[in-house]
Amino acid sequence: MTTTACFIIVSRNDIPIYEAEVGSAAKREDAAQLHQFILHAALDIVQDLAWTTSAMFLKAIDRFNDLVVSVYVTAGHTRFMLLHDSRNDDGIKSFFQEVHELYIKILLNPLYLPGSRITSSHFDTKVRALARKYL
Repeated sequence: MTTTACFIIVSRNDIPIYEAEVGSAAKREDAAQLHQFILHAALDIVQDLAWTTSAMFLKAIDRFNDLVVSVYVTAGHTRFMLLHDSRNDDGIKSFFQEVHELYIKILLNPLYLPGSRITSSHFDTKVRALARKYL
């Protein structure tokens, strides 16, 4: 089964600091731009929901055709956003929780400036491995 998945981390200032296409579906030329557009369009919904609930995992907050946007909001209001076409809520929640642990490790690095792009190849490799495992 092929899946479409695009993962993005957005800082509290609405700046994307990490992006990855983690799905196994065939890549279309315009798919990356479409996925970014859908995820950024969902930011307003996330902004409203983040202040009305204490839950970190906001599940499916938006839909576009057969694609669903799931969001995890950290205590520092960094948003982990996943565009996917699967219905595996438990796997998505586990994926977000483990990526959150990786993100905390990045934040603890004294050479990382919070809010800047995450360029670590180790982080990218781990995120992609978690996506294969849970999504």
